[in-house]
Amino acid sequence: MEYYTWVLSLHIIAVLSWMAVLFYLPRLFVYHVENIDKKEFVEVVKIQELKIDAYIGHPAMLVTLITGIAMLALNPALLSQDWMIAKLVALVLMIAFAISLTKFRKSLANDSCNKNGKFFRMYNEQPTLLAILIVTYVITKTFSILFTAIIVILFAFISYMILKPKKAKN
Repeated sequence: MEYYTWVLSLHIIAVLSWMAVLFYLPRLFVYHVENIDKKEFVEVVKIQELKIDAYIGHPAMLVTLITGIAMLALNPALLSQDWMIAKLVALVLMIAFAISLTKFRKSLANDSCNKNGKFFRMYNEQPTLLAILIVTYVITKTFSILFTAIIVILFAFISYMILKPKKAKN
């Protein structure tokens, strides 16, 4: 256990780096699709998307996972706690989100993505939902179905409000 706090420190640093990518990459996608007619701008954004995803996002996710597994190996009793199971479920969703960002980046890079700015604005909110759940589970060391449901419903409403068509002005 003498190494646990060192591993935890590295884990937190990696999580912060990974989350920065998960928050920023969808915003770059918004700029990309909303400025598709500005070829020089889009080429610069494509380079930024590649670098932040491949050179920061993937390594940060890998270090996050390795250090997380190491902490569980050092303290396997954590796996018997409901809040940890809930955190791991949210983590699986976070990994799926990260993988989807890479797929979107690749489709944007080869100009085959059919998503619009509204979609990516809504998509940009999803890692916040997962971060709220994960941080709350870890800090409180509890899993509340009511809290989880409220947060999910709130983010579903936010997503709906972002995606709903605007009313035409007369």
